[in-house]
Amino acid sequence: MYSICIFSSGPCHIHDRPEKEDDIRHLSRALIAACTLIAILASASPASDQPDIDTIIDKIDRLFRSDTSWSKFEMRIETPDWQRTLSMEGWSEGLDKTFIRILTPKKEAGTATLRIENEMWNYFPKINKVMKVPPSMMMGSWMGSDFTNDDIVKESSMKEDYTASLIRPVGAEEGFYYAEFIPKEDSPIVWGRIVVKVRRQDYIPVREEFYDEKGTLMRIMELKDIKPLGGKTIPAVMELIPLNKEGHRTIVTYTDAEFDLELPGDVFSLRNLQKRR
Repeated sequence: MYSICIFSSGPCHIHDRPEKEDDIRHLSRALIAACTLIAILASASPASDQPDIDTIIDKIDRLFRSDTSWSKFEMRIETPDWQRTLSMEGWSEGLDKTFIRILTPKKEAGTATLRIENEMWNYFPKINKVMKVPPSMMMGSWMGSDFTNDDIVKESSMKEDYTASLIRPVGAEEGFYYAEFIPKEDSPIVWGRIVVKVRRQDYIPVREEFYDEKGTLMRIMELKDIKPLGGKTIPAVMELIPLNKEGHRTIVTYTDAEFDLELPGDVFSLRNLQKRR
């Protein structure tokens, strides 16, 4: 038997309560405490901890560009039989316009690529000719690298051509989100799906995996050396490895960049393709 003091306006009276009733009261208090603890834990993990997938997509699309951008970079192409390095200069406007010109080596200097939305042209100074890239050539190698013409044209189509969602694959690492991109039925996409690994703190991608329609991993792109460049924090190195070509890889290294600068009005034009500088 337990003695419980009931406080009132009069003197304190001692009443005897059955042990069973006292146990019920203790149980009720325990339940209330448990509910309170659950509420506290729930409030410690708000829905805002789960990022909006559109925010991640926008970060990926605009990683190396802004309203406008200019950059200098090197592309090293490695195969079992030969290696070569190209120095390039590139401009972009939004997500729909890209212009790239090769600076060195001398025999390649002046070769240029123009992309406007889903159309693409190459200029070859040796023959002084501008050639539009036909749909049948979109999976062909761009400048002899492991990047394809389709990579250049489709660089900004994640939001339009894919259905994206957050996933947690086997072996997922703490500190990262994983976004899966599945092509929409009416999209002319060659990949069955793409999985992008991004850092939790800033959504910067560090790895992209490309799978075919049968679910086979075909190539991997690693994004490394994340650092400030041109006022933005970006991966300064991209390494693309095709898994169906042993000993092949292409490494792009950014050496300089500027963002949100004023560009000449004729940068993204066919006339500009044929200029040496």
